[in-house]
Amino acid sequence: MESPILNDEKMSFLALRHSLESYAPISDESWEALKGISKFRSLKKHTLLYRAGDIPQSYAYIYQGLVRGFVCDDKGNEYNKKFFDEGKFPGAMSALLTNTPSKLGFDALEETLLIEIDFLAYRRLLLEHDDLKLFQISYLEKNWLLDKDEREIALVQQDASARYQQFISEFPSLVQRLPQYHIASHLGITPTQLSRIRKKLSIHQPM
Repeated sequence: MESPILNDEKMSFLALRHSLESYAPISDESWEALKGISKFRSLKKHTLLYRAGDIPQSYAYIYQGLVRGFVCDDKGNEYNKKFFDEGKFPGAMSALLTNTPSKLGFDALEETLLIEIDFLAYRRLLLEHDDLKLFQISYLEKNWLLDKDEREIALVQQDASARYQQFISEFPSLVQRLPQYHIASHLGITPTQLSRIRKKLSIHQPM
């Protein structure tokens, strides 16, 4: 009988291929090449995936679990830039592209199963496999251009209550999985402010 760890690894890679092909078809040749530069990992809750200040060498794919990308100011205050649940790709992309220390840290908020992908090896594969190029273009357009623009506009134009309601709409499962102080940090408000917003919204909910 296959061990639980081997089964988790097998299912993680199947999920990764499914996620890739939701953006563009991937040939068996390209898939085997990608698997060759990837490794399965499990993280305990509150374990750092990537540390701020380090020069990263890889990025990851989440099969099960939840990771936050955060920055910390000189006073030790943390701001949650983004959350990564199943099917997402946490990584300090700016630091990877420039080979410089990351300003972001990445912390597992739950027990997490993931696949880690060697970044430089992946970049080399992009030069050799056109289907991976198509995936990369489609992924960047969706997640780095369209979604990023929407969030930046929301931060400027919406008040805190509207930003929270948009967060609920976009990430309904995360509302139940995340502590309120993590959501507040992501929205750029205090936990007390978020508590007031939640109370006000509950009053206006239809019975």
